[in-house]
Amino acid sequence: MNSETPLHDYLVISRGHWDKDKSKEQIDTAITEFYDWLNRHIEAGRMRPGSRLSTDRATVSKAGVTTDGPFGEAKEVVGGYWFVSAASLSEAADLLSHSPTLPCGLHYEVRPLDPELCTASDITNETPPA
Repeated sequence: MNSETPLHDYLVISRGHWDKDKSKEQIDTAITEFYDWLNRHIEAGRMRPGSRLSTDRATVSKAGVTTDGPFGEAKEVVGGYWFVSAASLSEAADLLSHSPTLPCGLHYEVRPLDPELCTASDITNETPPA
C-alpha cells in the first residue's frame, strides 16, 4: 500500500456457512487464525472492527409492519461485517483473499462506502431498474 495514495473505506460482509467436511477443530483453528489476522490488520490501520451478527432479527416494511419471524432459509447467511481501508476495491479484495476462514467455506462481499447523501435523482442501489 502506497502511503501517498488516498485510502478509501470498504464494508466487508462475511457470508456463507462452514464447510460440512471440515471438523470442529479445523474451524476453531481457522477462527483463531482469523482473529489474529484481523487484529494485525487493525493494529496496522488497514482494517477497523465490526461485529458478528446475532441470529435474532426483524424486518420492517414500508407498511410499517415489523416482523420478527419466521423467515425463509437463507442461502447466503450474513455472519458479520467489518471495514477495510485500501487504495482500491482490487486492493481491498486482495487483502481479504488471505483470510484464514476462506478455505473453510466463508466468503466476503466487499463494497465501497459512498460518502454522498442520497437524493431521488441519483442512480443508487435503491433505484429501480429501468
